[in-house]
Amino acid sequence: MFSNNRLFWTAALVGLVVDRLSKFLILFLFTLPLPPPETPKEELEKFTQELLPIIPGVFHLTYALNKGAAFSLFSNGVNWLRWLSFGVSIALLVLAWFGPRLSRWEQVGYGLILSGALGNGIDRFLWGYVVDFLNFKLIRFPIFNLADTFINIGLACLLIAAFKHPSRTPNGKESS
Repeated sequence: MFSNNRLFWTAALVGLVVDRLSKFLILFLFTLPLPPPETPKEELEKFTQELLPIIPGVFHLTYALNKGAAFSLFSNGVNWLRWLSFGVSIALLVLAWFGPRLSRWEQVGYGLILSGALGNGIDRFLWGYVVDFLNFKLIRFPIFNLADTFINIGLACLLIAAFKHPSRTPNGKESS
């Protein structure tokens, strides 16, 4: 079980710890309080403050609260996102625990996706929104966090796995 897909568990645990620590660091560094979970989206902007321009005009750390999905998609504060995070997390745990031995790329990919789903899911269940802080101002990209990054890196790993490894048969063995 755990030994079947060790890289999955390692990627998931490391990603989740790094995500949680980064968010707690941002919350610690900012003087703004966390608003109550029922705060409307329009009111959340009062709780946004620029912390530190790392490269002025290019990359800043910016405290932002996001009721939507990655990169502020579905930012109307839809409640189903917390349940989607929960469902994806359960499905990935079941896959890693009971499924076949995955390739290295698949293990890392699914583990990183799990860490991102759990990291943002925890925020949604605790507060009703996600703490975002990575702000690439130069390209006017939506503010995001490390959980979003881990999900995207995980998807890239799965794409690599799909091109690198032959397809599997239903019993989990690679076909020729």
